[in-house]
Amino acid sequence: MSGTSWLPPEEFAATLPKATVFGAVFFTDEADRPVHLRATYTTTHPWQWPGGIAEAGERPWQTAVRECREETALELAGPPRLLAAVFGLPGAAWPLSTVGFVFDGGRLTAAQLEGIVLDPAEHDEVRALAVADWEPLMPGRDFARLQAVMAARESGVPVYFDAWDWEK
Repeated sequence: MSGTSWLPPEEFAATLPKATVFGAVFFTDEADRPVHLRATYTTTHPWQWPGGIAEAGERPWQTAVRECREETALELAGPPRLLAAVFGLPGAAWPLSTVGFVFDGGRLTAAQLEGIVLDPAEHDEVRALAVADWEPLMPGRDFARLQAVMAARESGVPVYFDAWDWEK
């Protein structure tokens, strides 16, 4: 291409948007009721799935496995089954875009639910409720994401959810 000036990779990379990557795990109980953990550190998104931001050199599935173990003491086997890819633009509360992957953790037995060990610095309660019962407990876009992930679980077709933007 004439007139195009090529930058060295490190200079070009500095011009690109930046994003954090997360991995999360979606569980239901044996009655197919979604399982969420109540966060102690935020009221903006009070009910969450086990998961978190990837550490340096970590892939999303590895992040999901590590965070699930840290937040619930549950060990994921795999192989990973993707339910959703999630994207959000930066905003006032977070200066970076967010790219996430939600993996299917399967159905938890009553014994597995009882055996969950929460980190009190992060979560203080576990609940399994019917999808409709989650709606009054979470912001609209959290509920929309839950519905999308539940539909992906039921259909076996992963979903792309791009309404996870940070508030401006």
